[in-house]
Amino acid sequence: MTKKFQNFIDGKWCDSKDGETFENRNPAKWKEVIGLFPSSNTEDVDQAVESARSGFKEWSQVPPPARGRILKKAGDILTARKKEIAKEMTHEMGKVVAETKGDVQEAIDTAYYAASETRRLFTHTAPSELPSKFATTMRRPVGVAAIITPWNFPLAIPSWKIFPALACGNAVVWKPSKDTPKTADIFTRVLLESGVPPKTIQLVYGLGESIGEVLVKHPGIDLISFTGSTGVGKKITACAGIIKISLEMGGKNAVVVTPSARLDLAVEGILWGAFGTTGQRCTATSRLIVHKEVHNRLVSNLVYEAKKLKLGDGLKKETQVGPLVNESQFKKVSSYMKIAREDGADIVTGGKGEASEGWFFEPTILDNVQPHMRVAQEEIFGPVLSVIEYEDFEEALKIVNNTEYGLSSSVYTNDVNEAFRAIEKIETGITYINAPTIGAEAHLPFGGVKGTGNGHREGGWPVYDFFSEVKTVYVDYSGKLQRAQIDNY
Repeated sequence: MTKKFQNFIDGKWCDSKDGETFENRNPAKWKEVIGLFPSSNTEDVDQAVESARSGFKEWSQVPPPARGRILKKAGDILTARKKEIAKEMTHEMGKVVAETKGDVQEAIDTAYYAASETRRLFTHTAPSELPSKFATTMRRPVGVAAIITPWNFPLAIPSWKIFPALACGNAVVWKPSKDTPKTADIFTRVLLESGVPPKTIQLVYGLGESIGEVLVKHPGIDLISFTGSTGVGKKITACAGIIKISLEMGGKNAVVVTPSARLDLAVEGILWGAFGTTGQRCTATSRLIVHKEVHNRLVSNLVYEAKKLKLGDGLKKETQVGPLVNESQFKKVSSYMKIAREDGADIVTGGKGEASEGWFFEPTILDNVQPHMRVAQEEIFGPVLSVIEYEDFEEALKIVNNTEYGLSSSVYTNDVNEAFRAIEKIETGITYINAPTIGAEAHLPFGGVKGTGNGHREGGWPVYDFFSEVKTVYVDYSGKLQRAQIDNY
């Protein structure tokens, strides 16, 4: 019998108000139903937000270091259950177990970092312009945070948002992706076991078109943190009003390989960046911009290595590339093969899918791609690498920037001048030198520019700015009225 899961609303596990459900399936064996999950409605969202407002009043009064002890315990629980959680994650979203272990580890790192930050929620103290007057600032929690997360990092990305939100004293209403609901169940239970008060965390399952808009428009929501497509991010901005919004959206990330680069190192990094997580990362290497002197040798080596990659069920030890997450993603990636041919690109390896059991698509390399082609401009979100040749380093940097996105970038070079020119001129939030476009670390800021984000950052210290408000405090101990800007001149 198929297991039935529930929302966590108002301190208890419960079905959706109308009893509707949706299926969660294994992308490697699509006939296998993992579970049934609530398809929530407006009434469910209303109850969750109302409860979170009550939970906020309690949680915001807990001293930050005491919150930190709870977050540390969550990290301890995740550490103890790392292997088990990783397998569950692979089961529902497909990427290989080595990668889902990394997903869990990122959540662990984020938990411990957030726990330590609760003792370091620093602000500034500044001198007053008047005598016998003290001026300082302090951080305060914002309120109820709507957390909307994707399926490709079903534990890491929620942890980037939920741990800092809780560390700062906010309550959370979380809507996870419909493709990875079981991981959300696991994470919510970990938070509750660690000691997060029940009304502080609300878990509401459902389809984006059904409850996503209801959640972001809800008058009881004080801030929104979203990771997903640029199109949805724009819709959130249009309908959410004046509250704080953090958007982490699409990417069309490029690796530049120069004549001075170590090609063996570049090959390893490009393969990992392009085909890790089956290319289903916002930071995935989607474009390879390679100098004409090394183009043929590099592409030949990449094709040779890509053909050796083992495609299959992510739970099997020998698998190196898992399935795409669902049928829609499979059809999208497949459609770009036709687009590539029509635009004049060559499929030099891969280009085919196999969907008899799951949504498998071969690691694919497209050569003779021009910067204006759709495969060089649009986010495919699959195991597809587009190769563009260049002659001059300045030209390469212009090609990197010739996209609406600006998340991650990489340059392989042994020329220090090229490295620093790239760091200065590439229009992305992240730049790697002699490393792939993927591999962000939990204690450093993560995010992009242009169509990728709206100025906020996940991870590191800046995320605590987003999840808190700065309050300015003046203490006048002069014993008389002092008028700033008047009595001091």
